[in-house]
Amino acid sequence: MSAGLWSLAWRRLRADWLAMASLAVVAVFLLLALLSASGLIVADWDAEVGISYAPPKFAAGVAGSTPPAAAAPAPAASAPPRDLPANPFDPLAEDIRALRAVVSAETAVRLPALPFGGDKWGHDVIKKTIKGGATSIAVGLVAALLAVSLGTLLGALSGYWGGVADDFLNWCYSVFTAIPSVLMILAVAAVLQQKGVLSIVLILGLTGWTGPYRLIRAEYIKHKAREYVLAADAIGASHWRRMFSHIFPNVSHVALVQLSILAVGFIKAEVILTFLGFGVPAGVVSWGSMLNEAQGELLLGRWWQLAAAAGAMALLVTAFSLFTDALRDALDPKVKQ
Repeated sequence: MSAGLWSLAWRRLRADWLAMASLAVVAVFLLLALLSASGLIVADWDAEVGISYAPPKFAAGVAGSTPPAAAAPAPAASAPPRDLPANPFDPLAEDIRALRAVVSAETAVRLPALPFGGDKWGHDVIKKTIKGGATSIAVGLVAALLAVSLGTLLGALSGYWGGVADDFLNWCYSVFTAIPSVLMILAVAAVLQQKGVLSIVLILGLTGWTGPYRLIRAEYIKHKAREYVLAADAIGASHWRRMFSHIFPNVSHVALVQLSILAVGFIKAEVILTFLGFGVPAGVVSWGSMLNEAQGELLLGRWWQLAAAAGAMALLVTAFSLFTDALRDALDPKVKQ
């Protein structure tokens, strides 16, 4: 008996070293995102462990970066803060004195340089990048799953039933595709007017269903007249059973490829939306928020946060895109073994 579609696809993938290397990179990013979301790693990403704009250790002495001695003068060791004079008429004098002592103590123990540098508040950039990656990856995957699920359901209904249902859904498809995708995303974001991870997922998912819809509709139109579907009809299978138990397993590879393609696009879309101010709210870190902060830091010569966020995003998107292309070729039934 010949091997199934998925067995043949996996065999083709294993023979492609570039696809397996890309899959390994994607798996590492997904594992880091899962561990970060569960709090097992980088739970202390917001700890202020370094001085403000702490340079990377490998660039601490490079021209253009602040030397550690100039950036952290260690006021507690060399120039202790002068105590406020006793003033019985100032009830806040004692509180201010205690606060200055705490701030001086915290500043003295901060590191002058971090392995990959620090941001304005002294957060470790590499930990912040991993935490931000968890947010961006979660948004991309969940939004892609929502868009593919919606597009698959509507495409199945349109392609299988035809008639009025097909005309109405095609009209909706035409309306959504007539508007540029960026404008559509911004329009939905302006209507929702809620900054949050769930809002970003809804914005991307509700505007990204058109691609899966078009492909799934075409597959259902092609498959609904084939012999195995007619045989299922002859033995009394219901319409829903024919749609999702008989036809869908034979077109599921199209939905899987669309899921991987949209995940890449939505990760980039989240970064763009957050950079423009329509993304995740303040207090939630993502690659988009890091790039938004980095645009002001570049004017001061602080390039490490931009390099970390942009480098991580570029690596993941490139690996994901290469794996998606290989997966699409492996699942193509026209490709000979």
